[in-house]
Amino acid sequence: MQQLTPTEGASYRGRLARSLLAAVLLVVAPGFALAAPASALLEFWNASDETRTETIDHSVWQNLLTAYLSAHPSGVNRFDYAALKANAEDTAKLAGYLAHLQAHDPRAYARAEQKAYWINFYNALTVQVVVNAYPVDSIRDIHESWVPLSGPWDDVYAQVAGQKLTLNNIEHGILRPIWRDNRMHYAVNCASYGCPNQSATVFTAANTEALLDAGARDYINHPRGVDFVDDDFLVISSIYDWYSADFGNSQETVLAHLIQYAEAGLAARLKGFAGSVDYEYDWNLNQPSYVHE
Repeated sequence: MQQLTPTEGASYRGRLARSLLAAVLLVVAPGFALAAPASALLEFWNASDETRTETIDHSVWQNLLTAYLSAHPSGVNRFDYAALKANAEDTAKLAGYLAHLQAHDPRAYARAEQKAYWINFYNALTVQVVVNAYPVDSIRDIHESWVPLSGPWDDVYAQVAGQKLTLNNIEHGILRPIWRDNRMHYAVNCASYGCPNQSATVFTAANTEALLDAGARDYINHPRGVDFVDDDFLVISSIYDWYSADFGNSQETVLAHLIQYAEAGLAARLKGFAGSVDYEYDWNLNQPSYVHE
C-alpha cells in the first residue's frame, strides 16, 4: 500500500469524515427535519413610504400561474415545472419578471405593497430555482452545500437594492419579523406536497389579507395540515413544530390557531382534544406526476 504524505493523509481523512457524515445523514433522512431558522429582522429592509400609492406589476407572474399551476383532486395544487422548463419563452418571462422585481427598491413603497411584493418574489424565485434544477424529486435535492438534503434556502439567487438575497433572507429576515403574521406560512410556497398551496392568484396590496385567510382555511382543513388518526391521536403539519414560536410556543396555542380556521366539525374535535400530537411533512415535489400514498 502506498504511503501517504502528511498533506495527502489530512486530505484523505477530511474526505472520509465528510463521506461518513453524508452517509449518516442519508440514513436518518426519512425522519430528519431541517431546523427552521429563527425570525431575525434584517434592519436594512425595515423601512417604507406610507404616502406612496403606486403598485408593482405582477401580471407576468399571474399569467405563469394560470398557465402552469392547476388544482388537483388531492386538494394540493400542482405546478408543472417540466412544462415550464420545456418552454423557453415562458422561462424567459419568469426570469424577466424576477429581474423586474429586483429593479425595484421595495422600501420606497407602502407596507401593504411590500408584503405582496415579497410573497410573490419568494414564490416566483422558488419556482425558478426548481425549474433550473429540474428534474428533481424534492426541492431539498437542490443545494450548493455538500450536506445532503440541505435545500437551496441559504444559496444566493437574487439581489435587490444592492443586497444579495437568499430565500431564507426573504422569509425569515423580512416577511416573518416585519409583519409578525403567522398566516405568512400559508403564503410562501416551498414547492412541496406537504406545503400550503401555491396560490393561483398573485398577491396584491388589495387582496393579501383575504388570500392569507383563505390559505389558512384551505390548509388546516386538509389532511396534510390536520389529520385525526383516531380520537386520541392527531397528526398535524411539521410547520406547527418548526415554527412553534409563531403559533404561541405551546400545543394549546397551536390548537387554538387551528380551531380559528377549522370547519365546524373539525373545530369541534379539536376543542375537545386531549390526546397525543405528532408531526409530519411530505417533501416530495408538488408536480403533476407525484402520487401521494
